[in-house]
Amino acid sequence: MNLVMSDITRNKLGCYMAQQASLNNIPVSALVSRFTVEPAVQQRFENASKESTEFTKRINVIGVTDQKGEKILLDTTGPIARTNSSYDGIKRRNPNNVIDMKSRQYQCEQVNYDTFISYPQLDTWAAHSDFQSRISTQIARQVALDRIMIGFNGTSHAYESDFHTNKLLQDVNVGWLEHIRTDASERVMNDVTLTSRNMDNTVAHAGKYANADALVQDARSSLLDEWHKEADDLAVIMGATCLTRCVCPC
Repeated sequence: MNLVMSDITRNKLGCYMAQQASLNNIPVSALVSRFTVEPAVQQRFENASKESTEFTKRINVIGVTDQKGEKILLDTTGPIARTNSSYDGIKRRNPNNVIDMKSRQYQCEQVNYDTFISYPQLDTWAAHSDFQSRISTQIARQVALDRIMIGFNGTSHAYESDFHTNKLLQDVNVGWLEHIRTDASERVMNDVTLTSRNMDNTVAHAGKYANADALVQDARSSLLDEWHKEADDLAVIMGATCLTRCVCPC
């Protein structure tokens, strides 16, 4: 194995480090120690990570300056359209509170995205003219994929996570689904089972729902507020296990 970096790679790596230092207004020598990333650089990385997958493009990501605080996005409490054509001076028009004032806290936790690239890998990538962007693109995409995995599987934030025990990053941070279970348990359906069928289409196991369509319809009817049920932007996100039951007989 070649443990000596080629001259071409060394030059391109030097340019890459010089670019990182320039973006953050620090000398190249400071890259070997801790430094604070410039907000504009951080935002560009966040944008690149967000745009790297179709799913994260649809997720709201808002930067904050406080580690802990109240929810950022405003939401409405429901429909505000009313009628009142009375002019008798008694039945006054009463405005509705348009903003959902329900308290919900956010808590930022430190999550590390530490990476390294070996000399042989650098030598291979150095042959490409887009050397710098390839490195940045790969890291940004993996950060996005990790956030998706945490979003669906995260249940806690450990002082020191254990990847060997939690392959789905369950202990890196609290995910979206865990937040719903904790903060909006009324939006959660329990003991959900689907009917499975044999190759000849006979019922192998009778579940609570005949198929995924029936499950989705029940979720829409029972979990959503009335004014959300007919929204034109509703989407269903189906897990791999449920999808397999739908398309593959037992």
